[in-house]
Amino acid sequence: MDTELLGRGAVVGGGSRGLGRAAAEALAAEGCRLLLWSRDRASLEHARAEIAHRHGVEVHVAAADARDPGAADSVAAAAEKALGAVDICVLNSGGPPIARAGTFDRAGWLEALQLLTLTPVDLAARLLPSMRARGWGRLVAILSSGVRQPIDGLVYSNAGRGALAAWMKTLAAEIAGDGVTVNGILPGRLDTDRTRGLDAQRAQTRGISVEEIARQSQAEIPSGRYGRPAELGSLVAYLCSDVASYQTGTLTAVDGGLLRGV
Repeated sequence: MDTELLGRGAVVGGGSRGLGRAAAEALAAEGCRLLLWSRDRASLEHARAEIAHRHGVEVHVAAADARDPGAADSVAAAAEKALGAVDICVLNSGGPPIARAGTFDRAGWLEALQLLTLTPVDLAARLLPSMRARGWGRLVAILSSGVRQPIDGLVYSNAGRGALAAWMKTLAAEIAGDGVTVNGILPGRLDTDRTRGLDAQRAQTRGISVEEIARQSQAEIPSGRYGRPAELGSLVAYLCSDVASYQTGTLTAVDGGLLRGV
């Protein structure tokens, strides 16, 4: 399948590791020029060197913390300076801490909403005008299965990513006529640092081993295993391709069959 992505400029959030890194690898394999951003410059530089060597593409990095209200401005400026035209924006950020719905921590809520909703919307809003003017663009958000089926103990993620999904669904209809598509991905339990960290916290709470928590968790998944990040990355590349130009306003699960609702 020819994705026709060669030479496209792509901005990838959380691009140094995990699902963001998988998305970056998939886009680089299709010949995209990249700007990766996250808060950890050392990890970004390591990812930049590896991706550039493996795929022979232009890779730039920008260090910014999505919890900072100024992050979107600095990332957009860095992207436009490094790439010129930005054709693709992959919205992705790390997960907030575990929190229960029955308690209220104002600072915790404000930080989570900045991380998961406000910074992604702000960044997209800065990059979309040039996409619309040129008649081509792709906005893809890596969300969570909690958007469709809330996850116990992850109220910040459920709410923050749910708000971003609602914004994207609204936006998709507004800009579809401009040649810009807007789609979300709902990852289930994939083999990432985030999943391993949550398993460790649950193991500590329940007083059992991390291995037992992982075994129980994987037994709940029809596919019987955690997903591989590359399995999500391939969907990112597809959604950014010309082949997917008629797909917009969708939320697609990559979860091994975990979500049982229609």
